[in-house]
Amino acid sequence: MERNGPVKPSGVRREKDAREALACLLRDGSTIAVGGFGLCGVPADLIEVVRDSGVRDLVIVSNNMGVDGKALGLLLENRQVRKVIASYVGENRLFARQYLDGELEVEFTPQGSLAERLRAGGAGIPAFYTRTGVGTQVAEGKPTADFDGRTYVLERGIVADLALVHAHTADAFGNLTYRYTARNFNPVVATAGRVTVAEVEHLSDQPIHPDLVVTPGVFVDRLVVAREREKDIEQRTVRERPQHQEVSV
Repeated sequence: MERNGPVKPSGVRREKDAREALACLLRDGSTIAVGGFGLCGVPADLIEVVRDSGVRDLVIVSNNMGVDGKALGLLLENRQVRKVIASYVGENRLFARQYLDGELEVEFTPQGSLAERLRAGGAGIPAFYTRTGVGTQVAEGKPTADFDGRTYVLERGIVADLALVHAHTADAFGNLTYRYTARNFNPVVATAGRVTVAEVEHLSDQPIHPDLVVTPGVFVDRLVVAREREKDIEQRTVRERPQHQEVSV
């Protein structure tokens, strides 16, 4: 029986490390959707394996491309990316240089539209109409239609060859939960891959309660426990502590 969305094999495989999790999945020219937002909720172990594999001409779908030397910025440094479909790229100088030099093709997509394109791809919806971007460069070359006196632009759903996500907790069935803002793009990316690989911080011996599951295990093909590492902070904003006066008693 045919399905409109990504085709998933049955069952989830627990792998011993990120390299094993991506074995036989990486190919030149693949479209890879990657969860995360800057450096938050990024599948860092899996990204490093992609870099080390040396695959080329990749199309990367992600909210942004990390920063110089970190997260998806590693793939830019290694000249492995041909095209980026993204919403925001302002934190990566190398990205800007490659784009302006004509080395990198970029498809800018409004953030909400990008999230919906991924969700639609995972749900088997080939395209949808939205008001976002009408009358701007975002809509150039795309079909439009009028509904109730307003113009809408047609956006295509995204189905990736491979989806890479980072979750806080998984169970043996592949059900995933996320921690706070690290949830960001990960749930919609997880649904949009023909094959989805999840790196997780914790693997629970007990099934996750159904009310707490964010990504059902049916969307996940391979699981790997992420190695411990310091979590990078993209922009650290702090204020000085107030000076407390000593109180004599």
